[in-house]
Amino acid sequence: MNLDAAAWSCSFCGKRGTDDTRFAGGLGALMCTECLERFSAAFAAPENANAKIIGWSEEDMTDADMLARLPLIAATATQVDRYLRAWVARIRERHISYAEIGKALGVSRQAAWERFSRAVGSGSGTAGQGTAAAEKRS
Repeated sequence: MNLDAAAWSCSFCGKRGTDDTRFAGGLGALMCTECLERFSAAFAAPENANAKIIGWSEEDMTDADMLARLPLIAATATQVDRYLRAWVARIRERHISYAEIGKALGVSRQAAWERFSRAVGSGSGTAGQGTAAAEKRS
């Protein structure tokens, strides 16, 4: 799995990582140190003591603001999918079958194989081990 910060972005502000960036998080969603500090302060603020979700709210946004968020949301979804594929590649390196992967995801072995077997290069942040017939039978 690619752990180079420059290959990832903050899921909260969209800031692209650099060699000096530090991220917190997991499961594909990452938070830069600036957002971590901002959200930590927001959680600690007395006025937010009863807030269930802290962050931007569409209630305070114009239509243009909402449209401007679409690319950030799409980029986060793409990043989470890339992380998922890399994770499946790591699982496949352990020789865990597509049947087990499918079961964990609530889909069939065939659906798991079709989704994840075609990507290549687990070290690059993408996933998969190729499309060899032997793998299809896994």
